[in-house]
Amino acid sequence: MKKYNYNYAIVFYDIKEKRVQKVFKICKKYLSHYQYSVFRGDITPSKLISLKRELNKVINKEEDFVCIIKTFNDNVFDEEILGNKKTESDNLII
Repeated sequence: MKKYNYNYAIVFYDIKEKRVQKVFKICKKYLSHYQYSVFRGDITPSKLISLKRELNKVINKEEDFVCIIKTFNDNVFDEEILGNKKTESDNLII
């Protein structure tokens, strides 16, 4: 099996409430927060390994779901957004 060096990742998850903050913080260390439980961004192969290692320590594989979509860069996929994309700045009160 050939190994690829992916440089971009999209992560989304469905985690039980007692672990969701830990998973959020781990993902935030490596990727940009995109939408609720969705993160994405550039990532080195070694950081991708670290991200997976940290997530595996926190999640319960019987109860939790984490999906990591790996691509070579952000130009390899097409994105179409329907509806209102929430951003982190939407939550700011000024």
